[in-house]
Amino acid sequence: MKRALGLVAALVMMCVGSLAQSDPRPEILVLGTYHMANPGHDIYNMQADDVLSPKRQQEIAELLGILKKFHPTKIAIESDADGKRNQQYADYLAGKYTLTRNEIDQIGFQLAKELGQRSIHPVDVDGDFPLGRVTNYAKANGKARELDDITAGWGTAVKEQDAFLKTHTILQTLEYMNADSTAKNDVGLYYQLVRLGDSSDYAGADLLSAWYQRNIRIYQNIVKLIDSPGDKILVIYGAGHLGWLQQNIANDTSVRLRKLSDLTGE
Repeated sequence: MKRALGLVAALVMMCVGSLAQSDPRPEILVLGTYHMANPGHDIYNMQADDVLSPKRQQEIAELLGILKKFHPTKIAIESDADGKRNQQYADYLAGKYTLTRNEIDQIGFQLAKELGQRSIHPVDVDGDFPLGRVTNYAKANGKARELDDITAGWGTAVKEQDAFLKTHTILQTLEYMNADSTAKNDVGLYYQLVRLGDSSDYAGADLLSAWYQRNIRIYQNIVKLIDSPGDKILVIYGAGHLGWLQQNIANDTSVRLRKLSDLTGE
């Protein structure tokens, strides 16, 4: 009986493998990160320690080793396509650019160089984030406390991530930040803003729409990098975008969603 079950399992695995080979699709993995250089651009910001310290540099090397398991063919970064990153990467390859503390440099540039890639791929799109309009609506309609509670949820999440980083490695912190439960909670916090509005002013809904619009435009830039079914796109982005970009990938039947947990679980 056990042998028969074993044969059945083997046949199932063969069929699954055959199906995967007959239906090749490009793969996209989004790595949600914290901002290692502490730029302070978000509403709530982590206070990361120095990623250039010897300890953290060893941890960066560990992370790069894990990401290589994905075998990315292209690396997409959170930077304006019309910006300076392409030239900086070319200078880095030529030995004329010193890496900064920014996660684009520490993860994106270093990994792309180690993989022998001649280019980096900025895919960011700026967008509106009309929180001021939501704030005005909340104040005018007795909802200020409700808005405070929602934004406090963002602050709590950042504080928890900050505390986690202080006692864990970079890889462990990114595993925590990229967990399905974390991404789901982050997306859920945005949806709470929908309550802040009415039929005369869709303030919260319009903010959510603007955030979705930015992320779907970023996704358009990502998929335009695909040249063949064998492409594997690694996307390095602030963790606030993680759940939204993963939803886009999961809903697109022409590609496969991959996650950091796929690599660390191997």
